[in-house]
Amino acid sequence: MNGALALAAGVAACLFSATAAIPLKRLAVQWGLTDHPGGHKAHTRPTPYLGGIAIALATIVPTVAAVGPGDRRLTAILLAGMAVALLGLIDDFESLTTAARLVVETVAASGVVLSGVQLTVTGGWPDGPITVMWIVVMTNSFNLLDNMDGSLGAITAVSAAFLAGTAFLQAWPALGLLLVALAGATLGFLLHNWPPAKMFMGDTGSLFIGFVLTCSAVVLVMRQGPVTVAAGLLLPTFVATIDTGVVFVSRMRAGRSPLSGGTDHVSHRLRRIGLGARLAATALGVGSGLAGALYLAMAMGWVSSFIAAVTAGGIALVVFVLLQGVNVYAPVRHLKARSRIRERRR
Repeated sequence: MNGALALAAGVAACLFSATAAIPLKRLAVQWGLTDHPGGHKAHTRPTPYLGGIAIALATIVPTVAAVGPGDRRLTAILLAGMAVALLGLIDDFESLTTAARLVVETVAASGVVLSGVQLTVTGGWPDGPITVMWIVVMTNSFNLLDNMDGSLGAITAVSAAFLAGTAFLQAWPALGLLLVALAGATLGFLLHNWPPAKMFMGDTGSLFIGFVLTCSAVVLVMRQGPVTVAAGLLLPTFVATIDTGVVFVSRMRAGRSPLSGGTDHVSHRLRRIGLGARLAATALGVGSGLAGALYLAMAMGWVSSFIAAVTAGGIALVVFVLLQGVNVYAPVRHLKARSRIRERRR
């Protein structure tokens, strides 16, 4: 499989996604599948869903056409990714319970692990459950990144491109082609999702993206040492990992539920410090690019796994601390105190 074929798949995916999003946008409006502003949501006008269908199809169709069903691990990732995308589509129509989502995601991740995609952490049977747990957690972390126009699209396009380069270097051409197609599909959709967004990808797209990227990252660190595994898992998911950590800790500190929605993600914090929506999405894409470049440099042998892991961990810690300092909401105890004061005044 040569680079020209992968490039053709990427271009086809980009055109497919950009074109398919147009009728899907109209269909979403006809069916009333629009996300209305209000509550913790940051957008200001009703915006149609279903963009994720365009991303998933634009990724899968060129990949299957170019690669076929020969590689069982790639086939498992595609089939499980389709199942997760269908889960997201159902959730876009009618909100599912967290338990139902986790069950389907766990089954899908287990299918990928049974196909041979598995981390080497302990060297024993726990590696399977650990891999399943990592795939499920990071799939949902990427899902939560879809909280601002263009943010997840920019992150995905860049991360998938660098992962594709690593896959080709490590002699995984079929996986590289899949990732090139995903990058192209996301770029095509960004034409409709760049701020101000005219369409959202919904859970269909964000769950599909998170699942495919996470599984691909696992493939590239299989049978590697612990330091390489740590770097190889953190760098491709750099922004998603930081975002999940920042939100979880800040909500716990504020006395809020970690599972609730809110405008306290990394993208929202960037807006709070003065970045516009486009600049914030660009910053997230640049952050993903720097992490991806470090990962590619590690794969090429320019940087050791230890240096890459320490660098990524150190930067993540610094960014985490800085973002914790951005005031995105008043602590719950303050809100309760204010509420009691209002009650006394009545």
